[in-house]
Amino acid sequence: MLSVVVPVYNEQLNIEKFYEEVTRAIQSINMNYEIIFVDDGSRDSTPLLLSRLTQQDDHVRAFILARNFGHQLAITCGMDHAAGDAVITMDGDLQHPPVMIPDLVQKWREGYDVVQTVRQATDDADFFKKTTSKWYYKLLNAVSPVHITPGGSDFRLVDKRVMETFKLFREHDRFIRGMIGGIGYKQTSISFIAPKRFAGQSKFSVRKMMHFALDGITAYSKIPLRISFYVGMVSGFFSVLMILHVLYCDFMGEATPGWTTTMVVVCLLGGLQLIFIGVIGEYIGRIFEEVKQRPLYWLRAELGKNKK
Repeated sequence: MLSVVVPVYNEQLNIEKFYEEVTRAIQSINMNYEIIFVDDGSRDSTPLLLSRLTQQDDHVRAFILARNFGHQLAITCGMDHAAGDAVITMDGDLQHPPVMIPDLVQKWREGYDVVQTVRQATDDADFFKKTTSKWYYKLLNAVSPVHITPGGSDFRLVDKRVMETFKLFREHDRFIRGMIGGIGYKQTSISFIAPKRFAGQSKFSVRKMMHFALDGITAYSKIPLRISFYVGMVSGFFSVLMILHVLYCDFMGEATPGWTTTMVVVCLLGGLQLIFIGVIGEYIGRIFEEVKQRPLYWLRAELGKNKK
């Protein structure tokens, strides 16, 4: 059995087209299947369309989250409820081509536990997005002990035993690409070129992308904290030199008003301190979220034949 998990947020213009193409792709490989939509607090007609699809097709299930929890937790919700021997996660805007589903399944049948797709290019991506994505993965792999494939996406197939391991990971700030990449098992990848969105606009704003990028770094690396420590040591060393220099000048009777030097040193050290206090604050904030032990998400409704 194959489960296809699809997080959606305000995708009323794409739902029906996506459903048609995914159904066609799965039926071409002759497998029992389910399509699990997870509505991440949409404010348009997406939940109504999902309700209609669940009534029309017993293969379709839908989970309506009580509010917007974010893309990664919406994927997690679908994976938690998937019943397939293999699970494919993909976005519902058709930038993850459904025609690739048979290729993913074929790799799985060859014995791979994780089949990751790697985006070589995106038809509607601008220069800024391409450049920042390239350098972000370079930075992430430089500071993280877990290698993250550049261009990796949340379009992948995982085997059921990988799913069972993944369900043991219950942190709130999650970066699923890193979690799956570092989970082990037998993995392979398939390249693709992402087409333009079928309709509508991307829901990933610059703010959301920055938050997602920060989650990826802080979830898998303590390097920023160590950099803070090393820079602090270097700053302390130069401060000692500055103190020795001032004492020497005073001893030799050469001390002169040093307002400029003082202000430069104070501003430099003050700025560094604020930056690294912010870095430490990011990690403390994540500890704060985890120790509350709240559920990752909660549902407003569950639709479909397999509902409890």
